[in-house]
Amino acid sequence: MGSKVTYETCGVCGVEKQKGIHLYTLYICCECEQKIIHTEPSDAAYQYYLDKLKNMKQTKLYS
Repeated sequence: MGSKVTYETCGVCGVEKQKGIHLYTLYICCECEQKIIHTEPSDAAYQYYLDKLKNMKQTKLYS
């Protein structure tokens, strides 16, 4: 029996990828994750990544 491969659309680059992480409701592929980690605040791409991460919808915790 073969295993089903699932792809998700990255919230940063918009490409469907197989491997990545979930931050609340935002999926980030491994490549974009590495780019975000290694981007310095002085880089031009830093603001781009911030804007993309703002699309993350944090769920509310009801206690």
